[in-house]
Amino acid sequence: MSETVFTKVDYDLSSLVKYIGLGEIGLPDIQRPFVWKNAKVRDLFDSMYKGYPVGYLLFWQNAQAGDSRTIGNENKQKPPRLVIVDGQQRLTSLYAVIKNVAVLRENFENEHIQIAFNPLEEKFEVTDAAIRRDKAFIPDISILWQPDAKITRIIRNYLENLRTGREISDAEELAIEDRILKLQGLQGFPFTALELASDIDEEAVSDVFVRINSKGTPLNQADFILTLMSVFWDEGRTELENFCRESRKPSKHKASPFNHFIEPSPDQLLRVGVGVAFKRARLKYVYSILRGKDLETEKFSDERREQQFVLLKDAQKRALNLQYWHDFMNCVRQAGFRSSKMISSQNNLLFSYILYLIGRTEYKVPEFDLRRVIARWFFMSAVTGRFSGSPESAMEFDLARLRDIGTAEGFVNALNQVCDITLTNDFWSVSLPNDLATSSPRSPSLFAYQAALVLLDASALFSKIKVSDLLDPAIHANRAAVERHHLFPKAFLSKQGVTAIRDTNQIANYALIEWGDNVGISDQSPAIYLPEMKARFSQPELDRMYRLHALPPNWEHLTYQDFLEKRRELMAQVIAEGYATLVIGETVQDLTTTVFALAQIVTNGESEAVEFKSTLRTNLHTNSKDPRMELAVLKTLAGFLNTNGGTLVIGVADDGRPLGIQADGFDNEDKMNLHLVNIVKSRMGIAAITNLHMHFDDHDDYRVMVVRCHKAETPVFLKDGDMERFYIRTGPSTTELSPSQTQEYIKQRFKG
Repeated sequence: MSETVFTKVDYDLSSLVKYIGLGEIGLPDIQRPFVWKNAKVRDLFDSMYKGYPVGYLLFWQNAQAGDSRTIGNENKQKPPRLVIVDGQQRLTSLYAVIKNVAVLRENFENEHIQIAFNPLEEKFEVTDAAIRRDKAFIPDISILWQPDAKITRIIRNYLENLRTGREISDAEELAIEDRILKLQGLQGFPFTALELASDIDEEAVSDVFVRINSKGTPLNQADFILTLMSVFWDEGRTELENFCRESRKPSKHKASPFNHFIEPSPDQLLRVGVGVAFKRARLKYVYSILRGKDLETEKFSDERREQQFVLLKDAQKRALNLQYWHDFMNCVRQAGFRSSKMISSQNNLLFSYILYLIGRTEYKVPEFDLRRVIARWFFMSAVTGRFSGSPESAMEFDLARLRDIGTAEGFVNALNQVCDITLTNDFWSVSLPNDLATSSPRSPSLFAYQAALVLLDASALFSKIKVSDLLDPAIHANRAAVERHHLFPKAFLSKQGVTAIRDTNQIANYALIEWGDNVGISDQSPAIYLPEMKARFSQPELDRMYRLHALPPNWEHLTYQDFLEKRRELMAQVIAEGYATLVIGETVQDLTTTVFALAQIVTNGESEAVEFKSTLRTNLHTNSKDPRMELAVLKTLAGFLNTNGGTLVIGVADDGRPLGIQADGFDNEDKMNLHLVNIVKSRMGIAAITNLHMHFDDHDDYRVMVVRCHKAETPVFLKDGDMERFYIRTGPSTTELSPSQTQEYIKQRFKG
């Protein structure tokens, strides 16, 4: 006969309640979030009353019981001999009702579970106001098991109360007495427990759980780990839960963890602590930490457990530090996000917090620099959905990158490098437009677009109020300050034969608009409502609005499918532009300051930081497209990027004469802008485009294109056929450096 890893043990309900009270069975303190609905507790008592089986209990013998002490302040009379693997909700239900103690709901509100019993009908109900008025019910069966309960008095009081409303026959009186006694006798209800041996590992425990569970439900790691915390470090779990409770309600008189991004759960904060302490993301590692298991010897050690707890306790202290918590939330705000409504992945938020804590408390990264790199990281991982598939694996991989880094500069560079290799040219031009082809209301790309609007200081469509102000989570009214408006209204699309929700609710058909305008537009065709809306604004205001809200020229006259395709590409560009503000570390106001001084710039002429080009792609001598013209523009941009930045004005001759952009022959300004973006990305890389800001302006009655270049953080090479060339600015001209000169220049210019 093969050896088993478990022992079958029989209990009755009163024994289980007694052992829980003594702490011999490690049921977490009753003041833990309890997830069962009251109706499920009612059904449990009904099944027991009818004599039905209510399932096995699964316990795990504590390897440290008998000779170990707990971590923290414990008030239990004995160290727990058994840890509950399966049956915690059942035992919590039974203990709470039998002992008449309140449970803590998931919203951290206290509640007494009150189950009513009708002896005449042998029926259980969840107590409510109607039940309390119904004299046929004992409104709270907990009274049957209280220490001072007198069963004969309870029966007598019930009968007297019932007689005030109806006659009771002798047979009914006997039946009532028998049934109340039967209910009280549930203390003798039999339970069967399987007690797993203390020397089997966590994976085996999980495997046993799955195999005996009729639904094939996997063991909930977080719940089980929090149970272990109650056994070994109840004080730590209490700290987590107090933090979570306080994060749900604003506090007027003291500092609190309340915020508008996340209402964390204890297991989420535990994950943060483990990530900070051990640079691990998988919760399974916590089993060994909590039980003091040496991974090499496979033996349990109280000393080992305490050593690991020192690290975990320190990390948890940092994770629950209110100053760190709220300073991190500023990183999320700096990334353009305003509330939980814009957060598609709480895993992303939590992992970014892990990185923030590591950067701040271990690498001592200056707060200004740390906030910038964490904001950039958060935006990158949000728009790519980095932690939406297999979050633990992705986090584990990213944390592994940090294990050999010893400096603050190395930490920042490691995160920036991940951002650079993730947000490639193909991502911006191919992957992101494809991601935007969805009707999911919680698409990461949609929230990234909204964050980009915040970063670019955009106003809502057809409004002069900033998107950032309208998305303020502190504003609560009957209707949201800003709403998602269907640019092509549903009713209008229905008349065109487009009726499927997946088609009408494409996120490329949404724009952020004030609710009043949304109501006014109603179901009108865009060709009808747009002229009135456009009349509110000047042409420069409309140009900026169209660019930031990714509206193609004459979009109201496009077919719906053409509109969606064009707008997705433009939305991807806006997201890239918003991300660029995080890379270069400057606000939109900084980027556009010199727009208003354009006339002065042209008057001052070319310099190390200013250059004019007559055209982008057209040779004015041959009046045809010429690749050499594009190359000349790219050389200038590369020179600016590799030196100290600068301004390129296209549509102005070398001598300052305005020529305009008509000669380049683009259908519209958006296409000219897109053309420049594409050639920069293909020949200079995405890092280059994130340092450029392009817009169109009027100069002496001519339209010109202005390209603001910011000093690049990394060297920018220009592809020329099979060659890569390196340019810098030397006075008012652009100079190519030789390979040896390039190497020396990069060494001096891009230190670190």
